[in-house]
Amino acid sequence: MTAIQHVSADNDAAAQAPTQIQNNGWNFVCEASDLVVNSGVCALVDEKQVAIFNVKMNGTSSLFAVSNFDPIGKANVMYRGLVGSIGGVPVVASPLYKEHYSLETGECIEHPDIHLTSFAIKQDGERIYVRSV
Repeated sequence: MTAIQHVSADNDAAAQAPTQIQNNGWNFVCEASDLVVNSGVCALVDEKQVAIFNVKMNGTSSLFAVSNFDPIGKANVMYRGLVGSIGGVPVVASPLYKEHYSLETGECIEHPDIHLTSFAIKQDGERIYVRSV
């Protein structure tokens, strides 16, 4: 399941429902029911593709948002990556060359000098918001 939604700070919240801006740059991207556990979806936030993950580890679910652009494979594919953990750190493996990226920091485990942009993400009721960078 993938949900791609255009969200922009230029949108008029009243005219663009359900796409809207919350206070301080928080952008509504999807409903919680749009997310599949341990899988990704993609959303457009201010013209940037953002991969959003709902990861369940040790019985606890956490939300993560990182750039959808794979800096090694040079393609927008990260939402399709495999989710897991390395040393207790939640990661996504690129579907192209299988590098692992920390979902917490965006750092590539195999190449620490390479990063995905990470985004602040939160859930308010059933709504999921990503903060603009």
